[in-house]
Amino acid sequence: MIENAVAFFEQYKTDEALRARVQAAVDAYPGSLEIREALVEHTLLPIARELGLDFSVGELRAYETRVKMSRLNQSDEEYFASAEEAEGFWLLDNGWEYDEEVLRAGEEWKK
Repeated sequence: MIENAVAFFEQYKTDEALRARVQAAVDAYPGSLEIREALVEHTLLPIARELGLDFSVGELRAYETRVKMSRLNQSDEEYFASAEEAEGFWLLDNGWEYDEEVLRAGEEWKK
């Protein structure tokens, strides 16, 4: 539920111990940090689930899209005033994604 993603990141912003716990999970993650969906599935989502705030990668993407769009709709003054406080995104604009549709299109191109 996107509401759970919203609640998780509200808590994440204010809870230093939660941020440290997430960072420790990322630091211990044995896979590629560039494959963001897998990173999220193995580090962030289990912690959110333990807090009773279960959400999916798709719901995280929807949440991040909503946040990004709201930032784009800010005035220049608002945007630059909030830029330093802005959390980065887990999925948007980071790494690369495993998208079967794109891969299949690439395979068709090779034929």
